[in-house]
Amino acid sequence: MAAPIIIVVLVIFLLIVLLKTARVVPQRTVFIIERLGKYHSTLEAGFHILVPFIDKVAYKHSLKEMVVDVPPQSCITKDNIQVEVDGILYIQVVDPVKASYGISNYIFGTTQLAQTTMRSEIGKIELDRTFEEREKINSEIVNAVDKASEPWGIKVTRHEIKNILPPASIKDAMEKQMRAERERRRGEGGGG
Repeated sequence: MAAPIIIVVLVIFLLIVLLKTARVVPQRTVFIIERLGKYHSTLEAGFHILVPFIDKVAYKHSLKEMVVDVPPQSCITKDNIQVEVDGILYIQVVDPVKASYGISNYIFGTTQLAQTTMRSEIGKIELDRTFEEREKINSEIVNAVDKASEPWGIKVTRHEIKNILPPASIKDAMEKQMRAERERRRGEGGGG
């Protein structure tokens, strides 16, 4: 009578051990394995067996390019006009070990670096030129963030500014100026 209960408990125990030890890592993903709390290995795509109760999956990283939203923030241009700027950052994990142990949250870290660099770059140019020099600003942000995130095992592939929003009063003045410019051109074109 006790023998069937022991067999059932043994089968359940073996299933738990099998579930804790067998790991399937999906394509373009890596698992960081810690053995007794210390880095042991990096598992790439495929089927792997871990040492039960000793090895554990500490981190899982996607090696795909990730799109990270850089939240809107206020920046002050060289001519002291406050604008709201936001963007999109494209990053990729290139060294999963550094991404695991180099920083606690690489997405937050790269986003913060992108924001501070954006404020710095916007502060170097006048409002009129911020719209014209988007590519230069994007390039400077990519260079700065990529350099700073290298110790974290992160590669910044690109940055795009989504919006540059001046205050409503400046926007109204810019629209009036554009209307006046169009009227002036019409007047020159019609009078010739």
